Amino acid sequence: MKLNMKRVALGLTMAVCLFSLSACSKADTASEEIDMNVQSQMEQLPGSFLELYTGLQDNQVAEFKKNMQLQEQYAALAEGVDSWENVKDDLGAFVSLNDAVRVEAVDHGYSATVNAVFEKRNMEFSITTDSKLTKITGVAFVPEYTLGEKMEKAALNTLMGMGTVFIVLIFISLLISCFKFINAYEARLKERDKSAAPAPESAPAPAPVVSLPAAEEAEELADDLELVAVITAAIAASTGSSPSGLVVRSIKRAPAGKWKKA
Repeated sequence: MKLNMKRVALGLTMAVCLFSLSACSKADTASEEIDMNVQSQMEQLPGSFLELYTGLQDNQVAEFKKNMQLQEQYAALAEGVDSWENVKDDLGAFVSLNDAVRVEAVDHGYSATVNAVFEKRNMEFSITTDSKLTKITGVAFVPEYTLGEKMEKAALNTLMGMGTVFIVLIFISLLISCFKFINAYEARLKERDKSAAPAPESAPAPAPVVSLPAAEEAEELADDLELVAVITAAIAASTGSSPSGLVVRSIKRAPAGKWKKA
């Protein structure tokens, strides 16, 4: 681990030296011709930084990213660690580095690209800097896949995309088919509520009409007071006395047989 950290420190020291030398010269990025001094400095960058990534152990990744993020000029190296972690399993062990480095002028800076040979496949590694060569602006790892591997990845991506679409459509169709069960359940709940409601109270039966006998109806035809007044007047007329002097104590009905005899 100490040896790998020394290699990282050595690479960073070399980069600092290269950047300090470039501070004395200016390069015109719009020009097609690149200054020889810039050319020589850019040619040394890819190999140095690729060596940092290939020598990086899994237990050193977090510390390496933290150290790079603390320095603004190397912040892009920390971002490149994630890209390296994604492709290193497809590459295998590092074998060699091509001596030919392609240096190009890009927007607001320069780019240096080199081909590296790994155990499983080759890779194109490129690094970009600003116009003054004082800051790393980006790194890129581009493995070289065969046509069959590219077709396989394209097929897998297509299947994954289409599979996702079909799964969503199947889920939607199942959800729609469940609506009829939901409606049936709601109908059963409504019927249950209706059956649980109390029945309306029935109206009370009318009281029976009791009819009085005909004899009692005949007896109630005349009021008792009126009957007393009539009898009193009749007695006063027959005796020739004043009705005020007569007091009727009681009235009794005579048997019907006596009236008939009279």
